Amino acid sequence: MVMSERVRLTREDGTALVRLDRPDKRNALDIPMFRAIDAAQRRLRKDRSLRVVVISGEGPDFCSGLDVKSVMSSGRDALRLLWKWLPWQANLAQRVSVGWRRLPVPVIAALHGRCWGGGLQIALGADFRIAHPKTSMSVMEGRWGLIPDMGGTLALRDIMPRDQAMKLAMSAEEMNTERALELGLITSIAPDPLKASQDLAVELSQRSPDAIAAVKRLYRKSWGGEGQVLARESLYQMRILAGKNQRIATHRARGSKGDYRQRGRW
Repeated sequence: MVMSERVRLTREDGTALVRLDRPDKRNALDIPMFRAIDAAQRRLRKDRSLRVVVISGEGPDFCSGLDVKSVMSSGRDALRLLWKWLPWQANLAQRVSVGWRRLPVPVIAALHGRCWGGGLQIALGADFRIAHPKTSMSVMEGRWGLIPDMGGTLALRDIMPRDQAMKLAMSAEEMNTERALELGLITSIAPDPLKASQDLAVELSQRSPDAIAAVKRLYRKSWGGEGQVLARESLYQMRILAGKNQRIATHRARGSKGDYRQRGRW
């Protein structure tokens, strides 16, 4: 079964295989990709026979992040990503990460190549992350004068100290797998992360689905609420997008010069 030209969804017994399928653009996130991931999550939530989900990426990279040229060229597209009815709800940008947390079954991300920005945010929504030894990871949004606003903050809060998470978000540091494992960003390293993920999926599918669902729900709820984090992500990002410094950061990331303006009030 195929969801769209951006995401392929297939089944192997009780395991759903979700593959990001835009390899010519290194699986960069444009509006159709956001919508396709969101649609796949909605479909999986309705599947009562589902036991485990495995996410992977087609081509040389898991996901190189936001397709900045495509999304940021249209203010309307940026608004579509950030719009939400209530502040504590997840918008479209956040759902592609938070949606995996909200599935009642384990979600495993098989990572390889670049896992940057929005790609890392998607991976952080998974319960387990298994990476190829040469995977490159980064909270890349800072390079473009943005904050990570796709819900990955929830996972960072759970898995690492605040100072380390802030450093990653502020510096846009690129990490190898050894550094990512040290920080707790990934669960393990494997030469074939997709096979390792599928092996783990088989192991988990042999356990009681009631117990597995209860463990995920217990640990997610016990590590704190989501609403305030999602509301702050969206509010701060909209303030940033309304200012001049984000556009200057974008020019700098593309190799152009620019002087930052005085910081606004928060």
